[in-house]
Amino acid sequence: MEPEKGDPAVHVGKEQVRASFRAVGAVPGDTVIFHSSFKSMGTVDGGPTTIFDGVLAASGPGGTVAAPSLWYSGKPEETPDLFNVKTSPTYVGALAEALRTDHRSYRSNHWSHAVAAIGARARELTARHGAGGERPSPWSETAFARVSPWWRLYEWNALYAFIGVTMRFCTMKHAIEGQLVMEHLATVPAARRAEARAALSMDRVHRIWPFYSSEAMQEELAAEGLLLQTRLGSATLRAIRTRPLVDVTLAKLQSEPLRWFQPAFLDWVASLEKYR
Repeated sequence: MEPEKGDPAVHVGKEQVRASFRAVGAVPGDTVIFHSSFKSMGTVDGGPTTIFDGVLAASGPGGTVAAPSLWYSGKPEETPDLFNVKTSPTYVGALAEALRTDHRSYRSNHWSHAVAAIGARARELTARHGAGGERPSPWSETAFARVSPWWRLYEWNALYAFIGVTMRFCTMKHAIEGQLVMEHLATVPAARRAEARAALSMDRVHRIWPFYSSEAMQEELAAEGLLLQTRLGSATLRAIRTRPLVDVTLAKLQSEPLRWFQPAFLDWVASLEKYR
């Protein structure tokens, strides 16, 4: 699904941003991460800074606003060694790029799944990305590690928001997929886990991976009352807490694998029996 088309006749100010984020659950001291289409909101008076300051007002005092700051887009020439935490632009939208370049911003140092943040816990959120607790992913075992912004967002039960876009753009889904893989690998003797892991996508080489439809999962989460929704200018604003996002999604994936996964991944799960 494409981002929503905004109405330029609709104007958005800091107070509207504050009120809309409060309506979907932002509270004092919160960390709020968002995916967004800047144009979907209409005309934002004051530009991107108005959005950042409005979210900080909704989550203040002590609030933090963050966004994915992904640089790697899969092009062969984008090798990890070329990433520069200070200068490499993000491809995930104008608002995310504006947050990266904001003079108040901190950015985590990871070539594929960096996060940028402003506010009280921004430095803490973005520190030591990938320093420990590796978790499988198609890009690297450090992108969604236990020591990473992505897992801190889970531990802090951050508010995960979507401005003018659906959960198709939910980067956290890859941490969920990695956690699912870890749980399957945990059923295999430790000495054979690397062998079993090697059949899956890793190190930017595509093989097999438990990708699932996050838009279909969005409908499930909304039906359970976990995904709140309001308007922000001409855009739809949706938000969910990260712990139920991860925990409920994992439970659904585990309980109905035939519904969510492609045959190749189901065959991989079945193949684990030979390692036991």
